[in-house]
Amino acid sequence: MEAVAQQRFGAAAAEAVEAWRSALAGWRDQAEQEQLRRVNEYFNRRIRFADDSVVWSQTDYWATPLETIGRGAGDCEDFVFAKYFSLRELGVPEARLRMTYVRAHIGGPASSVTQAHMVLSYYPSPEAVPLVLDNLITDIRPATARPDLAPVFSFNMQGVFVGGAAQATSPVDRVSRWRELLQRMRSEGYTP
Repeated sequence: MEAVAQQRFGAAAAEAVEAWRSALAGWRDQAEQEQLRRVNEYFNRRIRFADDSVVWSQTDYWATPLETIGRGAGDCEDFVFAKYFSLRELGVPEARLRMTYVRAHIGGPASSVTQAHMVLSYYPSPEAVPLVLDNLITDIRPATARPDLAPVFSFNMQGVFVGGAAQATSPVDRVSRWRELLQRMRSEGYTP
């Protein structure tokens, strides 16, 4: 992965990938809650938020973790994918993680101005209120403490979940950008 980062983005990107891999190795034996905190903080501090049009010259591009780290910038989806795959690599079970599309109320929960946004949801148990890992705020909070976010749907490797469903309603391969993301990750030497 470092060689790919070096080739595509330069020496600084290769060093950033090496630092990420080293950080993950150091967190492997930590408690799951600590892994969540560390991964969330790591990406929120090291990746600059920027729209896809600025970073990739496209209106909507789902970057791989290597691409996000290599560029040092990304939008909300890019933060989520980097956190998701980092936590999966640390051994956090698939069933506990979902990438969640939300409508974010800009200016607070009472605002009528909304924007599409993505966060990473962590379910300590199947019926628990999920914790929200977000690039907009550093704190990891329960979804009930985030009235500014209205969930639309979520997904992981198990499938797509609509509303608060505990079971996937359709296979994730229907999300074409997800398939493309996984193919690019494999070509970078990462096996999700």
